[in-house]
Amino acid sequence: MLVLHKAIRLFNTIKFLKIKQINYRLYYLIKSRVRRVMGSQPILLKKSNSVELKLQNSIHIIDCYLGDKEFEFLNLSVKFKEIDWNYANYGKLWTYNLNYFDFLSQDNEDDKLDLIELFIENSSKIEYGLEPFPISLRGINWIKYLSYQKIKNQKIDDSLYAQYYILFDHLEYHLLGNHLLENGFSLLFGAYYFQDEILYQKSKEILLEQLEEQILDDGGHFELSPMYHQIMLFRLLDIINLVKNNNWKQRELLEFLKTKAELMLGWLELISYKNGDIPLFNDSTNDIAPRTEQLVNYATNLGLTIGGIELKESGYRKIEHKNYELVVDVGDIEASYIPGHTHADIFNFELRIEGKPFIVDIGLSTYETCDRRDIERSTKGHNTVEINGRNQSDVWGGFRVANRGNIINLKEGNDFIEATHDGYKPIFHTRRWTSEENKIVIEDKFNGNYEGVARLYFHPSVDRDEIIERVTIKDFKWSIKKCFYSLSFNNLSKSYFLEVEFNEKLNICVEI
Repeated sequence: MLVLHKAIRLFNTIKFLKIKQINYRLYYLIKSRVRRVMGSQPILLKKSNSVELKLQNSIHIIDCYLGDKEFEFLNLSVKFKEIDWNYANYGKLWTYNLNYFDFLSQDNEDDKLDLIELFIENSSKIEYGLEPFPISLRGINWIKYLSYQKIKNQKIDDSLYAQYYILFDHLEYHLLGNHLLENGFSLLFGAYYFQDEILYQKSKEILLEQLEEQILDDGGHFELSPMYHQIMLFRLLDIINLVKNNNWKQRELLEFLKTKAELMLGWLELISYKNGDIPLFNDSTNDIAPRTEQLVNYATNLGLTIGGIELKESGYRKIEHKNYELVVDVGDIEASYIPGHTHADIFNFELRIEGKPFIVDIGLSTYETCDRRDIERSTKGHNTVEINGRNQSDVWGGFRVANRGNIINLKEGNDFIEATHDGYKPIFHTRRWTSEENKIVIEDKFNGNYEGVARLYFHPSVDRDEIIERVTIKDFKWSIKKCFYSLSFNNLSKSYFLEVEFNEKLNICVEI
């Protein structure tokens, strides 16, 4: 039975993939095995001829190189005697970050050029760092650094050019989504830097197709993570910077890129809180992406304007009153074929009172496949209703989703949002938020006599007394329990959540 269950779950995961993804997975698998048998090795140096690029100032996010071969990523630090570019003790994401070279944007010069050359010297031994995703990010970072510092180094250029053709040979069509878009952004940098027509045509093809698909009509990125939205917008602004300030190809992509960026800026400004924070929906956390105000300032310096948009296709809604901000999720899994950053969190919401976080998403602390990752993606770990101990959508394996819930009815008015989803079929769960000046009422109902559990998670700054003072639940037994809130990757803080068991109907009132 267990084998059958696993087979059915796998089928229900694969059925959402595009045929293109499946074909490329098989193609890359066969190609890698053939090359292994043939003893083929990647070409790590390729004769190149680069040009000097002009770039306006970009954005620096966070210092991650502490000097003297010491790095800190994801709140975990390592001081190397000799840098191990394959260091895996903290998981693959940490290793990826080491290979991105984001630290090149730090103000201090230190030994950045030495680190680039050290990477090149060890490139024949590097594993994860020569995968397409880290090549994409590293390529942009190297080109920006070399351009800003006006460095012309043939050895670095030849290594970088070879890396771009390794990337070109293994574009992430098997994943699509933000991965392929990152490939396209980077190829455009490589194309401009090396005046390479092959890289340019491929990047143009990817960007035109993927930006059209991945940026929804309301400006949201279709993977529905506010953090990844910020990252994709940052990358888009960087290539606008590239195309605007360099006349190669007569800036033919500029107007298209600006249109998409202005849509994304409009969405981000709407979804962000007044202080610039983002709701931590799906895979989102702090200290990874540029902040909203940084992106707005960068866009303004590039001559962009923020288009007026209305939250719609992304499934997020925001209600603002004088003393509070409420952001709710009434959307489907929009990127059905790449749901790796999705959580089972339909009807999740966040509430800020007088600018301070009160009810919060518990955040993101890890990408490792583990119990904590399962909790952070589960229905149980969000401000919504779990029925019969099930997830609304079958999230599993760290980044996979099998069958998933869908919104089947949505009603909106000036002071309410109401929606129904089918994630517990044949049970249908309806939630209604009614907003007044000094309170919010959350009403839940579902058909049939089943066991429902509603949960509300609170920010670590909120104590038990404030929860009891502000939250009213009538006719049902409820309790306040301890949990952990993720401030950022690998950074958990103790907090509280409220749990109430009910059948069929529940009303919760939050006083402002």
